[in-house]
Amino acid sequence: MTMRLPEVVKKYLAVTGGYGKSATIASLGIPREETERVFDFLDEDYHISRFFHFRDASGEGELETFLINGFPQTHILIDGDIQSIL
Repeated sequence: MTMRLPEVVKKYLAVTGGYGKSATIASLGIPREETERVFDFLDEDYHISRFFHFRDASGEGELETFLINGFPQTHILIDGDIQSIL
C-alpha cells in the first residue's frame, strides 16, 4: 500500500514542528524505495507539488540522497497552504 498525502504531511510535521521548515527527507523515517515512489507520484501532481520544495544539499556533508523524479534531493519543505487540499 502506498502512503497517502496526509500521512506524508503528518510525518513532516512531526519532524519539523510546523510548515515552512526544511527537513532532511531521511528524517521522515520512510523506507528509501517507498520514499522515492511516493514523492515521485506526489511531485508529478501539480495541485500537490506546488506546495513541496525539494533541495539537494548533498555537497554539504554526509546526507542521504533520494532520487525524486530522477533528481537527487536531500531536503523537503512543505508550505502551510497545503492544508487547503488535505
